[in-house]
Amino acid sequence: MRKAHTGPSQTKTGRIAMENSLYIGLSRQMALQEQMDVVSNNIANLTTPGYRGHNMVFLEYLSKQRNAEKAGNDSISMVHDYGQFMSTENGPLRSTGNPLDVALEGPGFLGIQTPEGVMYTRAGNLQLNGAGELITGSGQLVADAGGGTIAVPADATEIKIARDGTISTDQGQLAQLMVVEFDNPQTLEATGNGLYKTEEPGTPSENTRVMQGMIEGSNVNAIFEMTRLIDVSRAYQSTQRMLQNEHDRQRSMIQTLTRTN
Repeated sequence: MRKAHTGPSQTKTGRIAMENSLYIGLSRQMALQEQMDVVSNNIANLTTPGYRGHNMVFLEYLSKQRNAEKAGNDSISMVHDYGQFMSTENGPLRSTGNPLDVALEGPGFLGIQTPEGVMYTRAGNLQLNGAGELITGSGQLVADAGGGTIAVPADATEIKIARDGTISTDQGQLAQLMVVEFDNPQTLEATGNGLYKTEEPGTPSENTRVMQGMIEGSNVNAIFEMTRLIDVSRAYQSTQRMLQNEHDRQRSMIQTLTRTN
């Protein structure tokens, strides 16, 4: 019996199709790896004060096929990780009894001084440094409404923080916390240590109340994030199996063609 001969154009077209499937699978794996990193970071910050969960945004990316003049003019659909968006839902408030702790009820953020300029946070676990200045739990200076520092006299007692962020002691009013709101909070970029930066100028808060003696917890839902992590892991493994099967088919095809020719 005469063996069927696979023509050169048919062989090249089949090889291109298989290569494209590998590229699509790899783009899917890269996107899933990014998503897994985001979900893992959410889970790692389940107990971080003021932390806001992040989610991935994926888009379809159309790319010309490799060797398009031989494979036709059709494009292939790739997976593109467009970026991330922040969950703006407030976290649960927990009473601590510490007069320096503050929670923000509403969309506002506290202003924080950093070497790179003013950044913002929702983490209100505040304390005093050796100089009596108000700092965050990670050591950054808390900014007042004018952008300066806030110092509490060593002999001051009965620290009180009003709903508008005004700080007073038995010696009178000291300063007012910088509490600002943003028209588009998605412009805030996480930089670590609970801080966010943005080029968008914030406006003095109108819809945010400062709650003394309380801390806002993370807004991450532990059960939801663990379920997402399992789903992403399974999708990654499934794509890995597909890529392995495609690799095995290519190797089998090459061996068959080699024997035939």
